[in-house]
Order: sequence, then C-alpha cells, then structure tokens
Amino acid sequence: MDRKTFYITTPIYYPSDRLHIGHSYTTVAADAMARFKRLTGYDVRFLTGTDEHGQKIERRAQEAGREPQQYVDEIVVWIKKLWETLDISYDDFIRTTEERHKRSVQRLFTRFYEQGDIYKSKYEGWYCTPCETFWTERQLAEGTCPNPDCRRPVELVAEESYFFRMSKYAGRLLEHIENNPDFIQPASRKNEMVSNFLKPGLEDLCVSRTTFRWGIPVPFDEGHIIYVWLDALSNYITALGFESEDDSLLWRYWPADVQLIGKEIVRFHTIYWPIFLMALGLPLPKKVFGHGWLLLDEGKMSKSKGNVIDPVILVDRYGADAVRYFLLREIPFGADGNFSEEALVQRLNFDLANDLGNLLNRTLAMLGKFYSGEVPCPAATGAGDEDLKKAALELPSRLEELMDQLQFSAALSELWKFIALANKYIDEQAPWSLARAGNRDRLATVMYNLVESVRIVAVLLQPFMPKTPPRIWEQIGIAGKPALHTWESLSQFGRFPAGTKIAAGEVLFPRLELGADGVPVRQATKKDNRPLPDTEETKRKEEKNKAAELIAIEDFARVDLRVARIKTAAPVPGTDKLLKLTMDLGGEERQVVAGIAQHYRPEDLPGRDVLFVANLKPVKLRGILSEGMLLAAGDGAGRLVLTTTAGEVPPGSKVK
Repeated sequence: MDRKTFYITTPIYYPSDRLHIGHSYTTVAADAMARFKRLTGYDVRFLTGTDEHGQKIERRAQEAGREPQQYVDEIVVWIKKLWETLDISYDDFIRTTEERHKRSVQRLFTRFYEQGDIYKSKYEGWYCTPCETFWTERQLAEGTCPNPDCRRPVELVAEESYFFRMSKYAGRLLEHIENNPDFIQPASRKNEMVSNFLKPGLEDLCVSRTTFRWGIPVPFDEGHIIYVWLDALSNYITALGFESEDDSLLWRYWPADVQLIGKEIVRFHTIYWPIFLMALGLPLPKKVFGHGWLLLDEGKMSKSKGNVIDPVILVDRYGADAVRYFLLREIPFGADGNFSEEALVQRLNFDLANDLGNLLNRTLAMLGKFYSGEVPCPAATGAGDEDLKKAALELPSRLEELMDQLQFSAALSELWKFIALANKYIDEQAPWSLARAGNRDRLATVMYNLVESVRIVAVLLQPFMPKTPPRIWEQIGIAGKPALHTWESLSQFGRFPAGTKIAAGEVLFPRLELGADGVPVRQATKKDNRPLPDTEETKRKEEKNKAAELIAIEDFARVDLRVARIKTAAPVPGTDKLLKLTMDLGGEERQVVAGIAQHYRPEDLPGRDVLFVANLKPVKLRGILSEGMLLAAGDGAGRLVLTTTAGEVPPGSKVK
C-alpha cells in the first residue's frame, strides 16, 4: 500500500463485430505502459472492457436472429481470447451489461438529475446509428452523416429526452485545459477541442432515448434508456466501485494517470467526460492521449469499409511478440502511420532477427566454442568496456523518461541503440582474434560483458515483448534466478553470476519473406531451415523450396540484372533502416526502397554505380513504391557492402 499507484485505461470497445489490429494497437500500448510501471515498482491498475448497449447493437442482434445479450456475449468471449493471445495483462475487464456498472450508472444519473444538471425536454434532429451521434441540419454532408469514415444515411429523430447542461461547466473545463497543458495529448488534439468545440460554445447533451430498449433504464422514468456516452464513459469509475458499497479502489486509484483512446473519440473523452466528473466533484484524469490511426493504402482501417486486418491471423503467422514490437516501434505514438505486412516482415528481419537475434546467437555460440558453455569471470579490462557499461547504466532512466511521455517507438529505438552498441562491441573486440592470440583474460571479460548486456536487454524488453525475455533467460542460464530479471538489478553492471552454464536453444526470430500469396515463408539458411509452425501450406512451400535449391541457366537468365546509377537518396520517415533511392537505368528512372541506412549515409550515395535487379515485382514498403532491388554482400557480422562493377560501364548495361 505504500507504493505509488498508476491507473491506465483503454477505451471500452464496441462489440458490434470482432476487433481489428487498430483496436489492438491501443490495447498493446496500454499493456506496455502498465507492464513498464509494474516493472519500475508501481501499484498498477489496468482497465479495459466493452461498451455493449445502444441501438446499433440491438439492430445487429436482430439481423443475426439473436437476443442482444447473447449477441454481445459471443463477441466478448472472442475479444477476451484476443487479449490473451496478445498477452494483455489487464487487471479488470468491465462490461456495461454487468450489474455493478448498471447500478452505479443509475445512481449517477439520479444524482445529476437531483442536483439540476439533467432536465427533460423534447428533441428533434438527425441521428447516425453507426456513429451513435446526433447531427444538426447544417452539419450534414449532402444529407448524410458528416463523419468522413461513415457518410451513411441519417434518420430524423423526434423524441422526449433528458439533457445534460454542458454549458454550465464549459468555462471551468476551458480553464482547466489552459492551466494543465498535459491534460490533452498530443497538443494538436487539445487545440482542436478548444478551437472547434469549447470556444464556439457547447450545446446541451442528449443523455436518454426512448426509441429503443437495449440499454440501462432511467430509474425514475419508465421508457427512457440512458444514452450511450453517459453510460459508456462512466465505466472508468464504475469499475473502481463508484456509488457502490465498496469504493476503496476509487479512492486508491482515481484520478486516472493515463487514458488512452483513438483520436476519433477525443471529443467525448476530453469534453463530455471531464464535465461529467466536474459535476460529480471528482478530479479529472491527469492525461488523455488520443493516438493516431493505422492506415492502409486505401485509407483508414474500419469495419464499415471491410478493409480490417485480423490480429489473430497476424499472431498466428508471426507470433505475439513480433506483432507487439511492430505496433509499438513502427509509428511514433500520436501520429498516423501505414500498416503493411511487408513492413512487419522488414521489422522482424532487421530488428528482431538481425539485431537482437544476432547479439544473442553470436554470444551463445562464442561461449560454447571458447568456454564450453560456461560464463567466465571477467579478468582484464580494455578499450570499449566503459562505453558499454555507461550506456547500460544510463539506459533505464532514459527509457523511463520516454515511457512517461508515451513515446513507445522512441523508447524501443533507445533500447535498439544499445543492442547495436553491443553488436559493435563484438566486432571491435573480435573475441575470435583474442582466442587465437591466447589472450584468455581479455577474452573472458569481453564474453562476460556480452552476456551481461544480453541480460539487461531482456529485462528491459519485458513490457514490450513479454514472451521473449523468458526465452532469453532460459538460453543464458538464469531462468531460475528472478532477482536478475528486475528493474533493481539494472542499477549495477556486473550482476550476472560467473560460472553459469548456458543452454543455447532455438532461434528466437527466424528471418522471413512473404510469398507471392502473402504467406510468410522462413528464409533458408545453413543455421536454421526449420518450417514455420503455423500452417501446413507453409510447410508444403518449404519442402518445395528445398527441392529447388539448384537452378538451371534458364532460371538465372530470368533475372534481369543491370548496372544502375544512384541519382538521389533520402531517409524514409519513421525508420532508421530504410532509404528511398532514385536509380538511373540508362534513360529509365526507378524508385527503390533499400535497407541500407545503417551502412551508408544518403549524401554519400548519389553517383555510385551498383548492380540492380530490374524485373523484380514492384512492392510497397512503408507506403512507398519500390521498383527493383539493389544487390549487396554481407559478412554475417553485421557489415554490408553494395555490389558494383570492376570497370566503367554505362547505366542500364546488362549483367551476363
């Protein structure tokens, strides 16, 4: 009870259908934050759930031939299974159909009515059922819902309703926003709410309906159903026992430290919700963060468009940790970003297989070769040791600072900089050379520092990729030593117990490539040629690939190899791996996205002649069309060199 508390919430999701990867994005981010705070010693409360009432659910259930409760029950089972699949560590799952929620909302509604914040009147206006939103005549877009992601027909609704006096609290809310600049994040969302809604003036809000039955009844007026936003938004406090016999959780955890939402519902969470709380005399959340959308080539992902990505399929193909890493690393939190499986595979191959996997595999292989799998005691210090130790000791506080700002991508980038430093340490210290020279004392220190670095990486990976650290601890021999898995264990470099026996296991993240039909296929290597475990189709394809390892001259002739000259080079925003290049093929210009940013500076590339595959099927990487492929050679130790010709030949020349 003496620990500092941290309360974080996701929006409660609408179970009109199964959730997509965009919903998973919010929940994975909240989970990473909750896990990070637990790791650093906080008493965390993490809430998610489902918003199950409303006319849309009622109609969907009728169309499916089910009662509304039966309809939502089936989808909620699927949602809970999804969160289990993605390793979501919520402390509570609130459903608005639960009795604890319904009782609290009825008491809340009665309280508002008795203190004069709610009054009855008649309403006539245009209503969009899919958006659960009323619109005025002037707001309509040619007679349809003005929401650009909807644009569906609206209905003229005329009914008796209860209304909440929003204008009564508008001035107080505006003052709170101005005095608390971190309340609405990012800043662009705050500016939008103030300029577009608060300053022009708030209209009173409809908080009851009479034209459908699926909802919480108004306790003192039969026929009225408490309308969606007053019902749904209250979940954040009803889950803590608001207006119940035991409200100890409310007084321990409220106000929320962070409420994560998608940017499309910022208005409801930063205007309606704070005003409800003011009317209750409760403090406002410390921060409401409206993150951006995951976009596809055709625009925003949405159920109505039918262009959603099923997160279950992604986890089946790539694993939960790979999907979590991609969602957290790919897009700066708060901004919109493109989603594609090609980008996911690139992240898996570059960051997880090459960088993280390479560090672990090389360290284990050298420990096995030089020390029969036993971690040596450090003996002789040398150049590079202090830089590695200093970076390791500074890393936790840097991550803590970035996580407090909800900068998940930047936090992971800092962690990967340390992984890159450890891989560079291997190259610079060259343990193989120390072994050949018989410098056993120095070799022992280098190998010890490497395995300690791997341990530190695993500790810091826990919030982001919870399945991966236990696999690493198993391989470096400390699975049964929980004291070495803690935040406190990072305060000193050198906690790893010398003499520990390692147990090298399977490759953490095998390299993948997407087949022509979009199914990922494991890239064949000498070290790892096992089939992916997810589908029989993948196994069949790998068997076919093995039988076709030798090619005929006719097969080689199908590859159109040309000499190409690099004209321009620029970084691809949001990634530290990719460059966008324009290539001269002798009168023909091509655009290419190449993963060479960590090996070549953009300003050094124009004018270079390279070998180029000119008849490769175009693909989109990070939403950018790539029309070919550069050839390069790698040495297995992280170095990469572009291939070129021995003499001067003009761009466009064929390689024969």
